[in-house]
Amino acid sequence: MDHSALRIGCALCVLCIASFTMVTSEFAPIGLLSQIAGDLGRAPSTIGLTVTVYAWIGAASGLLSNWLNRWIGRKALLLALMLILALSNGLAALSPEFSLLLAARIVGALAHGVFWAIVAATAAHLVPVQRVGVATSIVLGGITIATVMGVPLVNLVGQYVGWRTAFACLALMCAVSAAAMMLVLPSMTIPSLAKGVGFGAILRRKDLLSTYFITGLTAAAHFGAYTFVEPFIGQVPGITSYMIAVLLFAFGAAGFLGNLLSALFIDRHLRALILLALVTMTLVLAVLGIHGPLLGVVPVVVLLVAWGVAISALFTGLQTWVLRIAGSHTLPATAIHTAVLNSAIGVGVIIGAQALKVAGVEGAMLVASAVVVPAIVLMVVTGFRARGNRHSSAHGGVPGADRP
Repeated sequence: MDHSALRIGCALCVLCIASFTMVTSEFAPIGLLSQIAGDLGRAPSTIGLTVTVYAWIGAASGLLSNWLNRWIGRKALLLALMLILALSNGLAALSPEFSLLLAARIVGALAHGVFWAIVAATAAHLVPVQRVGVATSIVLGGITIATVMGVPLVNLVGQYVGWRTAFACLALMCAVSAAAMMLVLPSMTIPSLAKGVGFGAILRRKDLLSTYFITGLTAAAHFGAYTFVEPFIGQVPGITSYMIAVLLFAFGAAGFLGNLLSALFIDRHLRALILLALVTMTLVLAVLGIHGPLLGVVPVVVLLVAWGVAISALFTGLQTWVLRIAGSHTLPATAIHTAVLNSAIGVGVIIGAQALKVAGVEGAMLVASAVVVPAIVLMVVTGFRARGNRHSSAHGGVPGADRP
């Protein structure tokens, strides 16, 4: 490997680590709810607002990315975002009351949305056009790693040395990520659209709107079901607390396989990959919802693994699709995609919670499976791939088209 290829590989790995840190920071409070609630004297449901508000603020902040990109170089912007997240986690660790903890989380959410709006486009800028799918899979692999190891490790730290130390460790990870970015990321100036241009044009493009709609349905369905997967597993006959942890790990580990499949097929078979993953996720959630925990340990494990593979492939595939068809609108297109994704997380949790109240964990799974169906129909009816290819041919809409 020549020096240039080695530096690109290191840069992608650093962006993957930064993605890992971002996702771990976002969802860390989920496993620390009881500890935080006991320490701050609030109900766990109240502490849960630190995740919900984080997602909604992140959705809005991503829309600032095009404006920030005009004033700050890409490398400097990424460094600043990681340092802001470090500050957020540090303030969270020091928060003596809930209101200050929530304020600290809002600070981090401001960085979170902008980061996700630019990180995939940054990866695409680093590599040749034909390698964008692989680069995206590597960088977004940080999400999978965070699911498998990040959140459980933070929770483990919280159990042994307290939730404040867990947030302090996250702050340190953010600082280390920023230092690594400074060392290996090249200086980049990725053009933005002119002021006042971009979001309006994006919202008039049916190909991108279709992608956003599918992304929103996918995220809402996933988080509407996954939020309650632990109590679902807990009702499986013969399950133990240790086995619950193993099954959750298996779900996250399956995401690695999803990332691998994405890297292998995404550049040549993007539409087929997305469609297959959507169908797989729908069938898995439907079976879990219809038959429930009585399926038994082995079938539940198989279904969880299939679900983990599918959702990992979906998040990577949909992000890559946006990059592929965005053309000169890459930055605002990814910003809106990030906003849709984060907004859908909050909506999905609300939908899942309501289904849980009415029909239990099986109801949450079944409703989530129904949410995905319109996405499948949309892809089949509109000729998703053909529409994207026609626009790419007419307008140069390929990943990396905004390269200087």
